Amino acid sequence: MLHCYVLCYTRYLIFQAIDIHTREVCIRDKRIRIKAGSVEALAELNDTETAQAIWDALPIKGRANIWGDEIYFGIPLSVAQEKGQDLVEVGDLGYWPPGQGFCIFFGPTPMSEGDKPRPASPVTVFGRVIGDATMFKQVDSGTEVTIDKES
Repeated sequence: MLHCYVLCYTRYLIFQAIDIHTREVCIRDKRIRIKAGSVEALAELNDTETAQAIWDALPIKGRANIWGDEIYFGIPLSVAQEKGQDLVEVGDLGYWPPGQGFCIFFGPTPMSEGDKPRPASPVTVFGRVIGDATMFKQVDSGTEVTIDKES
């Protein structure tokens, strides 16, 4: 009887380890490609519900609005605020609930009091640009932005 218990418990632990490993791999594998005119970058999504909702809605297209060193555009997705931040980092991707906005932060905004980007109101940070996000300074207002899963 004790042998059966040990064997069953060992199997349980193995399945738990596989489940944890699988979840981490899925989160790590959520990379997107952002293309805006001639600018193209990869980004990695985090493990928030917002990131999952955006992942599930891909591909997404919009027209860039420029606000300081931020690109934002409306997306067809309504998600509640999740861990809202009113100060973000260069390279962060944010979801702005009031405008159903996808935001790319690459420098200070008109609300900033220094070098860090400050959104108009709190955003849910759902990912981060891989590499130098300041390349988005080359994007003009009205440029088509396409977001898709990395292939």
